[in-house]
Amino acid sequence: MPEPMEKILVIDDDEAFCRTLSRSLERHMLKAFVAHDAGEALASAKEHEPDKVVLDLRLGDDSGIQLIQPLLKVVPGVQIVVLTGFASLTTAVQAIKLGAINYLAKPVNVQSILKAFEEAPPEERGDDSADFSPTPLKQLEWEHIQRVLEENDGNISSTARQLGMHRRTLQRKLQKRPKLN
Repeated sequence: MPEPMEKILVIDDDEAFCRTLSRSLERHMLKAFVAHDAGEALASAKEHEPDKVVLDLRLGDDSGIQLIQPLLKVVPGVQIVVLTGFASLTTAVQAIKLGAINYLAKPVNVQSILKAFEEAPPEERGDDSADFSPTPLKQLEWEHIQRVLEENDGNISSTARQLGMHRRTLQRKLQKRPKLN
């Protein structure tokens, strides 16, 4: 008797991305459903009761972060992995605190998403602090700049003013994304 397929809900306002990701997930023996906004996501979660959710941080005018708790209420125990094109330490911590099990920066492939569901956050794995390595300063600076840039809707001049730096300096920093360890 074949094992029942796990169900996964992909929530992203990019319809092409949803279509492509759901096809890839189905090739990995998952039954995929898609939603493009908060209302559609909650309705689909109620109807299909997924085991896993891939949730984009930005859903048009909605925030994926604000959808984590309602999804967990509709489907208690659902595993949620948050995806974003604007990764920052602040949103990663917030997503995990609200109940997401992992957080990934786009672009991302299906293998990384599936691996994220298998890996628990470090505090749940019981890792000891001997394995802890602090985030490099350049990476922290990059994440802070990205967060402020996002708050200013991508406006370089406003972001530079808020950060107290020249616009050209900010543009140079944005061109030099630090390498992740």
